[in-house]
Amino acid sequence: MISKNKKNSLKNILSRYDIVPHKNMGQNFLFDINLLKKIATTSGSLNGVTAIEIGPGPGNLTQILLELGAQKVIVVEKDPQFLPILNNISLQYPNRLEIIQGDALKIDFKELSHIPAPIRIISNLPYNIGTRLLFNWITSSTWPPFWESLTLLFQKEVGKRITAQKNDPHYGRLSILTSWRTKAKIMFDIPPHVFFPKPKITSTVVHFTPHLNPIPCCLESLKKITQEAFGKRRKTLRQSLKPLEGENLLRQAGIESSLRAENLSIEDFCRITNIFSENNNVS
Repeated sequence: MISKNKKNSLKNILSRYDIVPHKNMGQNFLFDINLLKKIATTSGSLNGVTAIEIGPGPGNLTQILLELGAQKVIVVEKDPQFLPILNNISLQYPNRLEIIQGDALKIDFKELSHIPAPIRIISNLPYNIGTRLLFNWITSSTWPPFWESLTLLFQKEVGKRITAQKNDPHYGRLSILTSWRTKAKIMFDIPPHVFFPKPKITSTVVHFTPHLNPIPCCLESLKKITQEAFGKRRKTLRQSLKPLEGENLLRQAGIESSLRAENLSIEDFCRITNIFSENNNVS
């Protein structure tokens, strides 16, 4: 069991700053030091690295990233009640912590041109925006991406969806887009009792490294094809892709129209997508 002292220490800090975690913002803070260090070092040594953290809250992971040698840490925090704590941490690490108050979903990270490379995004993502942030990062119009790796916490069920392979019930649009552009691997699970407030679900850490040369495929067309295919996932591809003249697409791709979306590999989807793009003069 985790020492109550660690949990009480976090609760005391929140109380000192009159902070109340907001459930509607997905705020569940990890307080176990060993697990925080394990997350921080999943991608290797932090020496010379710029780490980006989304939703730092009271800065538990932030401090670990700085202690373990990150050259710079950039945090994006939407909730203003955490700014005094983060500013206090910044004073302890002069010129190494940059605090951005704002909504991570609205920030174009590529425009942060002052960020020194290599860049790793390491975050205990707020549960309510985790998949949307990941989707934004893996569907960037610019590839290879600005980041070297992602180490992210999700709900365990979301982690299964991200890393699922074909014929798995968790396999879906997010799995396809993730595997097309990255190598994603579940590293380890984190139980509910090491968070405050305690969530009802188990979390999982997923590590991503980008494929520098993914299968050639039009991003927008792939998004469209996968949206149609998995939007009606219990239907056959003949039915789900009907709005896109799916029968013809599947015949040209040499894929049985009686299959379902979950039966196709990323290579199959890219083949269908490339035919769709060619037929519709999409580049």
